[in-house]
Amino acid sequence: MNLNKLIASWLGVGYIKGGGTVAAIITCLLLMWAQSAHSFEQVWILPLATLLITLIGIYTGNKVEVDWGKDSSRVVIDEVAGQMVALLFIPLTNLNLLIGLILFRFFDIVKPLGIRKMEELPAGTGVMMDDVLAGVYANIVLQIILFGLRHFA
Repeated sequence: MNLNKLIASWLGVGYIKGGGTVAAIITCLLLMWAQSAHSFEQVWILPLATLLITLIGIYTGNKVEVDWGKDSSRVVIDEVAGQMVALLFIPLTNLNLLIGLILFRFFDIVKPLGIRKMEELPAGTGVMMDDVLAGVYANIVLQIILFGLRHFA
C-alpha cells in the first residue's frame, strides 16, 4: 500500500465496512483524548489541524482516484475532516461529541442543502468538500442547540 492510500484510508480504516462512520467515531475519540491530554489551550490548534487534514485529503484524494475511482468508499479522510469541522468552536464534552457525530453523519449520508452538489467538484476537492459542508451544517445545528440550552433551559 502506498502512502497516499494509507493516508486517504486513514491508516486502513477505509477498508472496513462502514469505514466512514468508523473514521468519524475514531476522530471523536482522538479529539476527546487530545482535549483531556492537552486541553487545546491554543484556540487555533483545532482549526489549523482541520485545515491541514482537509488539504492533505484533497491531495491524497486526487492521487488515489487513479487507482480507486471517483469518491471511493475507501477514502475516509474526508469524514475525518468533516467531523472535525462539525466540532470546531464547540466545547468537547462527551455529549457534544456524540451529538456532533450524529449530526455530521446525518448530513453526510442524507446530503441535503447543496452537499450532494459539492461532489461534482473535481477529484479530491469534490471528495472532501461535501463532507466539509456536512460538517459546517452539523456545526451550525449544534451551535444552535447549545445556544438554546444556555439561554432557554
